[in-house]
Amino acid sequence: MLDLVVSVAVVVLATVAIWLGSDWLEDASAQLATYYHLPPVVQGGIIAAAGSSFPELASVVFAALAGSFGLGVGAVVGSAIFNILVIPALAVLVADRDMESTRTLVHKETLFYMLSVVVLFLIFALALIYNPGEATATARLTRPLAAVPLVVYVLYLFLQWQDTVDYNETPDTSSINVLKQWGWLLAGLLVILVAVERLVEAVIHIGETAGTSDFLWGVTIVAAATSLPDMLVSIQAAGKEDDVASIANVVGSNIFDLLVVIPTGILLLGAATIDFGIAAPMMACLAIATTLLFVTLRTGLLLTSREAYLLLGGYILFVVWVFAEAISVISVLPN
Repeated sequence: MLDLVVSVAVVVLATVAIWLGSDWLEDASAQLATYYHLPPVVQGGIIAAAGSSFPELASVVFAALAGSFGLGVGAVVGSAIFNILVIPALAVLVADRDMESTRTLVHKETLFYMLSVVVLFLIFALALIYNPGEATATARLTRPLAAVPLVVYVLYLFLQWQDTVDYNETPDTSSINVLKQWGWLLAGLLVILVAVERLVEAVIHIGETAGTSDFLWGVTIVAAATSLPDMLVSIQAAGKEDDVASIANVVGSNIFDLLVVIPTGILLLGAATIDFGIAAPMMACLAIATTLLFVTLRTGLLLTSREAYLLLGGYILFVVWVFAEAISVISVLPN
């Protein structure tokens, strides 16, 4: 019992550390991107997305090194669900007003995000067909398969670049201390790495103590902890009445998570095994959540408080189902 209490305390402390390290990392990344005169496509599509998604990347790598790649994938999928259901809803409720969307955000960013979900599910399915694991319904993800979503992400960057091809702005960088910003960036990376490693170890211990799948804990606890930086960025943007940036942040971060984070983990490890029987239903939940966000954003190009409560309700149902699976009240997922 004492070990379980200690593990829960570690989860809480690690979550706070992830938030702190991510804040340093994202601020420093933005300052360095400005200092080196990087165009918006690089700042938004690579620098900002990579900064806010670094906790998810670390969770995938550390979980895989601990022999639990499923936990890392669960963290990424769960983070994506948290991002698109909880973060936009909280941004609306905290700002206490309806948030405006745009046709570009809905029809380009959100639809490309739907494509990202399909692509990730496709490589899971191809792995099951061509590289089945030793256990039933398990699949072995290899480097050639991991290259597919990375190519799709390059396509996403190309589309973004087309929108900013005429960029020639030269911002004022006289107030930026480049060495100091590099120091904050490295400090943020170090804090996140240590915190995520502790978080993954604690969650694995909780799963073993409870006798449940670590994927289910990854899709809830680790996912929420690693999504905290995105949540703060979006709420702050909404507070500044920058509605498009608030929503685009979570969509762009999710695209990066699905098309870059999981494949990068596979590329670093060489290969990884995933339980398709658990991953497929989770991907279905992600597809449903994505569709719900798309519909709420498209109706009047506004996200209202009523729709915000609808999104939160959807996430609550998801968490209730996951924990019902964890305590064997429901048995949709394989044991």
